[in-house]
Amino acid sequence: MIVSTLSQGDSKHDTKIFSLAVLLSSTLVLNSQGTIDNRAIEELQYVTELTEYIKVKSSDEDEDDSEFVKFFPSFIWAVRDFTLEQKINGKYVTEDQYLEYALKLKPGSSRTVKEFNLPRECIRNYFPSRKCFTFPFPTSPENVSRLESLDPADLSSDFQDVSDHFCKFIFDRSEVKRLKDGHTVTGRVLGQLVKTYVDTISSGEVPFLENAVIAMAMIENEAAVKEGLEVYQSGMEKLKDSFPLELTDVSSEHQRLSSMATQTFMKRSFKDSEGTFMKCLEEDINKLFDGYLCQNEEASKKRCENLLSSLSAPMTEKLKKGFYAVPGGYVLFSQDLEGIVKEYKIQANKGVKAEETLEEFLKQKSVDSNGILQADKKLTEKDKKIMEVREKAVLLAQEINAKEQKQQQLEEKMEAERRSNEERMRQMKEKMDEELRLQREEAERAMDSKLKEQADLLEKGFKEKADRMTKEIEDFRRKNKEAENKSDQMLKKMIEKMNKKHDETMNLMMRQHSEQMKAIMSMPRPVRLLRSTLMSATQRSRRFQRWFSVMFTSLPLLMQLYTRLGLLP
Repeated sequence: MIVSTLSQGDSKHDTKIFSLAVLLSSTLVLNSQGTIDNRAIEELQYVTELTEYIKVKSSDEDEDDSEFVKFFPSFIWAVRDFTLEQKINGKYVTEDQYLEYALKLKPGSSRTVKEFNLPRECIRNYFPSRKCFTFPFPTSPENVSRLESLDPADLSSDFQDVSDHFCKFIFDRSEVKRLKDGHTVTGRVLGQLVKTYVDTISSGEVPFLENAVIAMAMIENEAAVKEGLEVYQSGMEKLKDSFPLELTDVSSEHQRLSSMATQTFMKRSFKDSEGTFMKCLEEDINKLFDGYLCQNEEASKKRCENLLSSLSAPMTEKLKKGFYAVPGGYVLFSQDLEGIVKEYKIQANKGVKAEETLEEFLKQKSVDSNGILQADKKLTEKDKKIMEVREKAVLLAQEINAKEQKQQQLEEKMEAERRSNEERMRQMKEKMDEELRLQREEAERAMDSKLKEQADLLEKGFKEKADRMTKEIEDFRRKNKEAENKSDQMLKKMIEKMNKKHDETMNLMMRQHSEQMKAIMSMPRPVRLLRSTLMSATQRSRRFQRWFSVMFTSLPLLMQLYTRLGLLP
């Protein structure tokens, strides 16, 4: 709410102040003294100049001041020190009836009549609603000079009654200030608007509402992206303290925080009709997500390496002392290695690099294993060849296991992307539907005001003016419908763009998925190799068969893996 007081100063200065009050307020209180007579209304000449100081669009199109009623504030005329009886033609009237009588138009088309009607028409046409309060003298004449220090008990009861009624009306009925198309003005936005309008008016330029809204939207949307990212990053930083985690856990928290970030963005953003800032938020979140995935992988790799290093410490010590450099040393080494792998497998919280790190570890140990195998005098050359085949099969199986883990993680990322996109689309549609609803409500309020004014003109006998208003109303409806259709088309276009971006991301992941599957399918089949090796082993002694079966306790697991992958005949 802004209160404007009539003055006798520079008229241009008054017009600028009045224009600023109109632009910034949802309820404009005009504060005057005495009565609402022709002189008081003539002093409102700056109302007739508003079209020179406020523009809706910056285009070269003819400005249609019928749009003003959409965003102009409610109008309240507060008349102080009112001494007249509220009578019209000898009948008592309400304050609002008194105001309407003062704003009554004169019939005719002479210059004098037009000058009389112009400020009244502007007030009636520009402001969506009108209200009047007439305040009696607050106290006796001898107390007027010390009003500020008076005790409330010394104030007139009539004055206090009107003041209470006025305050209650303002608190109960004043609307929240909104920009054109219905966006709510917060205190932060109001501060930015004040600076924008004051700078524009001070420079001698005319404020364009469209430009001001676009400028505010740019500032607010950039800040909305920043706030959304802060919500996401703050949550992920807390999650990082728990790394390493399985990808499912990281993705689940990513989706939750991404949804919260989008909600935060939606609360502050407005007029992001192209989805530019929404796309920016999405891309920035995905970059952060990729970074956290890398950090989670690093944490997993570090934990797994430390775990394997700790578990293999006794084996490393034995290698240094030559413990395995004896006949039968290969069997001892293999048993110890198998024990390390078993113990490693049952450890919890290894994270996404568990299989890949184990693969690297086994490859490193295969060098020691091969050296011990070749030096083991207890084994024949044929036995050594069988063991070599067995080691290759185990390494190959672990390599496939690591690739399968990557494949599963890629599938989880694809599913996370799908759910995140669905959530973004849902929230974006809700936001656009809300903006469209506010746009419709704004248009309906303006239309109601115009229809009411038209009915009043007809009632008072101004048929020609009412007929002109009929065309104005038709144009107004057409423009509102066009604006609504434009908003609807922009929403559809934005959703199409966002879905296209999502499809591109999913197609890229699908190609990666397909390439990984082909790589797995094209690899040799270690289970078949192990089967043939076992068949050869049956030709040997019972002692060797028992030893061989101990060495291949992992074979059932490999059989299950390759059956699931379709690699077994």
